[in-house]
Amino acid sequence: MALRDRITEGEAEIEALIAEAIAATAAASIKDMGKVMAVVKPKAQGRADMGALSARIKQRLG
Repeated sequence: MALRDRITEGEAEIEALIAEAIAATAAASIKDMGKVMAVVKPKAQGRADMGALSARIKQRLG
């Protein structure tokens, strides 16, 4: 299943949450992924597949 197909509801909102979390945590590399997930996960829980969310964050930080 393609990553795009796994996050369907509120995709733009999820992308915005990721961008905000990266900015808020000053994440600069994959080493900061835990910080970003800690911010995004509570807000995205139930609205996005966590595996797909994690993959998107890795893509943005990698």
